[in-house]
Amino acid sequence: MGRDYYASLEINRSATDADIKKAYRRLALKFHPQSNRNPGSEERFIELAEAYDVLSDLRKKATYDTFGEEGLKGGIPPEIAANGAWSSGYVYHGNPDKTFRQFFGGDNPFAVEMYILSTKKHFIKDKILTISVKPGWNEGTRITFQKEGDQGPNNIPADIIFIVRQKPHPRFTRQNADLTYTAHISLEMALTGFAVEVATLDGRLLNIPVNDIVHPEYSKVVPGEGMPLSSNPSTKGDLIIQFKTQYPEKLTPEKRQLLKQALTM
Repeated sequence: MGRDYYASLEINRSATDADIKKAYRRLALKFHPQSNRNPGSEERFIELAEAYDVLSDLRKKATYDTFGEEGLKGGIPPEIAANGAWSSGYVYHGNPDKTFRQFFGGDNPFAVEMYILSTKKHFIKDKILTISVKPGWNEGTRITFQKEGDQGPNNIPADIIFIVRQKPHPRFTRQNADLTYTAHISLEMALTGFAVEVATLDGRLLNIPVNDIVHPEYSKVVPGEGMPLSSNPSTKGDLIIQFKTQYPEKLTPEKRQLLKQALTM
């Protein structure tokens, strides 16, 4: 049975756009990893993001309401994809934080709240420190707010240092500015050619032809489709596609003979 996005957001199928937004706001804040450390909260946060991504978009929602999750993700033949249905096959970008930021308009409701003691007036005041994450930042990037930490009597305020930790992605691995994606293919595809579709981190769908014979060490490099360089965000690394070939478990004698003839011609 396909996924029930309405149940994920705890709403019924007659919910309005305002109801969908209200439900996502409430549940995303409740299960956001920064506010909820309970087991399963991160998976619930991802589930909410995908449900909102589908139900907040008229085309995706209409396709899902008519054809279910299987039709939405598998694609609808153009001849029956009426009324602008999502015919190409939907793939969630896999970044719930991106969905969260887009919903809140770039504002972070969990912005770090710091308490600073003034030695002159002897009171504690609140201060919001905002971190603007730059494209291409790597694991271990350090952001320093000078003299924004605790301050005691006759002491200089300490610095606050944030260190970037990169979460694993379900589809890509990162090596500096390069991204690696693994495509699963059949033996037939490996020998005769095919096109591989890759959904990018910014929501585009790449269709990449592979005309070479795919051997175990083969990889396809797509220039400029990796991560931005932190020193020059307009320049990107490469997308490296690796392949995992799925071999048939058995062959009939006839197929075995035909394959042998084809490979020895």
